[in-house]
Amino acid sequence: MKALFTVVTLAVMSASSAGYAAGQDYPNRPVRMLAPEPGGGNELAGRAIAGELSKSLGHTFVVENRGTASGAIAGEILAKAPPDGYTLLYYGSTVWLVPYLRDRVPFDPLRDFAPVSLATRAPFFLFIHPSLPVNSVKELIALAKRRPGELNYGSAGSGAATHLSAELFKITAGVDIVRVAYKGSGGAAIGLLSGEVQLMFVSGPVGMPNVRRGRLKVLAVASDKPSRLAPEVPTMAAAGLPGYEAASMSGMFAPARTPPAIIDVLYRHIVKALETPSVRERFLKSGWEIVASTPAEFARIIREDMAKWSKVIKAAGIHESKGR
Repeated sequence: MKALFTVVTLAVMSASSAGYAAGQDYPNRPVRMLAPEPGGGNELAGRAIAGELSKSLGHTFVVENRGTASGAIAGEILAKAPPDGYTLLYYGSTVWLVPYLRDRVPFDPLRDFAPVSLATRAPFFLFIHPSLPVNSVKELIALAKRRPGELNYGSAGSGAATHLSAELFKITAGVDIVRVAYKGSGGAAIGLLSGEVQLMFVSGPVGMPNVRRGRLKVLAVASDKPSRLAPEVPTMAAAGLPGYEAASMSGMFAPARTPPAIIDVLYRHIVKALETPSVRERFLKSGWEIVASTPAEFARIIREDMAKWSKVIKAAGIHESKGR
């Protein structure tokens, strides 16, 4: 029995030493970083972080755009990658919600991903077209209740944050508002500006410039505290809908079973990247809050987010019969 204990102890010590050595030597070659399609907010944030990691760690972090914003394709690649820290994923919340939205998703975010750090959070704002005769959230809810099924909202694809946030609003406020789907948030924003749709939940930088030009109205920010981007805009709670929060989040993942020492190297250097003045300024202008979290904190946030939005997805009947 003593001999068995000695063998097990030595094996654990050997594994720990190997993990530590891997962290000390990491990285020693370029790192592949999967990201959404070009031009989206999460992709741009990922590129900014990749640039800083390349500088601080001395090897290039190569951003590779894989698939759509749902993350099904990129998530599968990460799940099948060797757990050595040389394939990473920088994505938004849809990558951990996609199993609730599609059939036959070939990965489990909780089982197959190792969270490294949440990096950004962008609270959504409720924007409306000026033709809508309301000036507050309470007035909007009252109008929607008087005219069920007549008002509409714009969103990107099924399960996108712009979609889920509006469905949560419908559930929380108890209103019937019709969805108008677009290929992306940009198309939905154009639809709002033209009056084709009457309201939309989206990040501040998309809508606030048009509020200042008088082309849109903003009713609230979907956060528990005012936004630094527009501190004059009331929170949803102050505007009459307590408990409502919606935001776009993004962060970094490695494959499950990646050595903790490598996860720690990545986490520490992501925090360093987010503290870089040029990155902080760029993110603030883009409406992103910097929320670097430990791997354990990020894992908790993911579990809580999945529990929250899975209920919304089920209640709203959102589903795509796609394997990828």
